[in-house]
Amino acid sequence: MPKNSAVTPQWTTSSFGHPAEWLSSERSELSAHLAQCGAQRRPLHVLRSGADRLQGVLVSRVVTSAVVLGVLIGGSWLAL
Repeated sequence: MPKNSAVTPQWTTSSFGHPAEWLSSERSELSAHLAQCGAQRRPLHVLRSGADRLQGVLVSRVVTSAVVLGVLIGGSWLAL
């Protein structure tokens, strides 16, 4: 990151040994940032959690999953 950035932060990050005090503008900036990040990640989060659930089901039933997959592949091969 360049030292002379054109974008300056809208909040401070140092409390110089004192308890950190939040300004209302800092809270609103952080809230807006988190809302924007959450809105951008929501579709990927849904997809990822669905894939994790599917993987959990398949891992817990490895033998059954292998048999079903084999039957599906064999059935489609015979249908051709």
